Amino acid sequence: MSSESKYVIKPIYQKIAIDIANRIIIGDFSVGDKLRGRSSLSSHYNVSPETIRRAIILLNDMDIVEVIKGSGIIIKSVDNCLKFVEKFKDIDFLNLSKKEILNLFEEKNKLEKKIREKIDEFTDYSNRFINSNPFMPFEFKIYEGLCIIGKSISESKFWQNTGATVIGIRRGKNLILSPGPYAVFQEGDVILAIGEETSYCKVKKFLYEDSRE
Repeated sequence: MSSESKYVIKPIYQKIAIDIANRIIIGDFSVGDKLRGRSSLSSHYNVSPETIRRAIILLNDMDIVEVIKGSGIIIKSVDNCLKFVEKFKDIDFLNLSKKEILNLFEEKNKLEKKIREKIDEFTDYSNRFINSNPFMPFEFKIYEGLCIIGKSISESKFWQNTGATVIGIRRGKNLILSPGPYAVFQEGDVILAIGEETSYCKVKKFLYEDSRE
């Protein structure tokens, strides 16, 4: 994501109002000074007189300047400049935070979509090749009372006992792919394993015959 896309773009008249307020804060203008006329400001900022008019209205509403008929635009308060600039910093932060949260939700949805697609691919692969692939995917459920409950894949010596490799664990609505040797088996898990044809009987025996308490 580019840095520019992260920020909410302010209207030009707001940018001009903030710039004038900052110039007052740093001392370019003092309280009681008169700003240049709208046409001069329009030329300085290279915008239309209407844009300058909106910027001055904003500064006037914040009690930073006062528009006096016949006298022009008079600087009224430095303190209000500070409040004005801080206010827009807070607004920028809130807008940025909101945009970042929405972006995170979008990324989360994309990630969940990819996970679902991978699960569908895996399921489709299993269904199509279960009878022809020399490494068939097997599914075994872990029932209550099995000794394997509470043990990790490594601790149970799953591969040594069965010749099969655990490639996933379905736990409720979640699918843990490539769980690794330290993943712990829980009651209700469905083990997804691959191995040679003889591995099916070995896994079945290991889980349901040899692994009863």
